Amino acid sequence: MARISRDTPLAEITLRRYEKPTVSDRELVRKFCLSVGLLQPGDSRDVVVDVFHVLLKARQNREELHSEEIKNNVMAMRKSAGLPMLGIASSNIRRQLKRLKDLHMIETNANLYRITEFNHLSEIFEEKVENFILASVVSRVKDYLQKIDEEFKPGVKEARKE
Repeated sequence: MARISRDTPLAEITLRRYEKPTVSDRELVRKFCLSVGLLQPGDSRDVVVDVFHVLLKARQNREELHSEEIKNNVMAMRKSAGLPMLGIASSNIRRQLKRLKDLHMIETNANLYRITEFNHLSEIFEEKVENFILASVVSRVKDYLQKIDEEFKPGVKEARKE
């Protein structure tokens, strides 16, 4: 049997609600990553937190960083925090950068990475995630709901086939 189409999403987003932020620094970044699906609950492979943390620190000085600089900063950060050196291969750092880029939190300019336009994350999230990604996903879900409602109208029984 030939497959007509693939079940490949055009866009995807995971959102989780946690308690109000009361933590600071790395744990705050970790909770954000959990909240937007960059990190799974209970996941010990959390290098994305450090990658994002490094870029947030670089934003304070309006710095753009090469992926190797990010890797070196992540290694230093993990070492000083006593965290295991897991997930720090250059290929994995680039993979985490791509995930952050897909969420529009960061951008590249001549192989240098930075927080999008050195902007505030709340503005980036509202503009790129809420108004663009989330709105388009919700709109498509509503399209499916409307089609389902048309196909499965309440009170209308399907004619029996004999």
